[in-house]
Amino acid sequence: MDILIIGGNRYFGKRLTSRLLESGHAVTMLNRGSSGVPDGVEHLIADRNDEAAVETALGDRTFDVVVDQVCYTPRQAVIARRVLGPRTRRYVMTSTVEVYAYEHSAAPVREEAVDPLTVAVDLGLPWEDPEFLDAHYGEGKRQAEAVFAAAPPFPYTAVRVAHVLGGEDDFTGRVGHYADRIRAGEPIAVPAENHPATYVYVEEIAAFLAWAAEGSFTGPVNAHSHGPLTTARICAEIERLTGGRTVFQEVEVGEVSPFSFSRSYGMDNSRATALGFTFLNSAEWLPRALAETLGAH
Repeated sequence: MDILIIGGNRYFGKRLTSRLLESGHAVTMLNRGSSGVPDGVEHLIADRNDEAAVETALGDRTFDVVVDQVCYTPRQAVIARRVLGPRTRRYVMTSTVEVYAYEHSAAPVREEAVDPLTVAVDLGLPWEDPEFLDAHYGEGKRQAEAVFAAAPPFPYTAVRVAHVLGGEDDFTGRVGHYADRIRAGEPIAVPAENHPATYVYVEEIAAFLAWAAEGSFTGPVNAHSHGPLTTARICAEIERLTGGRTVFQEVEVGEVSPFSFSRSYGMDNSRATALGFTFLNSAEWLPRALAETLGAH
């Protein structure tokens, strides 16, 4: 298949590209050109926010599948749908567990809890403001999904990705946040009622996105490993790897550590499982994932 990836060549996007190439697909990458692309990948340079530039970069190209790694706002989705809609038979958007930010169910959340067809889209919000976008990350993804879901029918799927762990190239600094405090015995801020969350190994989410690109299903789909993790479980493994000591400090208000949650962030992956993807259990990969990241920290 001829596949277009929108976005940079880092973290699980890099692994996705490698998997697609290994499977024999022709891969093209569209980004602003600030980073290179792997051998064997055609490189198109354009700012995805500039509709005319994207049109020019694409020329008369069409693709079997588009995998959009960096669609954060409804404005970006509008441009993508308008420009790429006529050029592809399938659109795979990387979305996030954060679309469930307004859900407060103690049970794992299924896809229908956030139906994109019922999400209001507001293109007038200051989506280009980095501070606004950072504070409204989940809402930006919700509204982007809504643009792809709107009539007329569009063959899209939104992969709602859980929190990702693993890899020596994890650039988020979240594992390092814990490791630094555990090594020093410094307090780790957690909410008084600290909920578990669902996670996914970096190699697993790359495999899932490659599988989704080759599939035919549409609509939202949750992607995460079996077995939610708690802050305590993650810290216990970091303790084992670093020889440090975990000290939790409960806080009622204020900023908490990255993998601590005052509400449930658990998703239900039964739709993806029924479609045929086999997830790992988090216990299978957690030690390896943390060791990879800490080895580079």
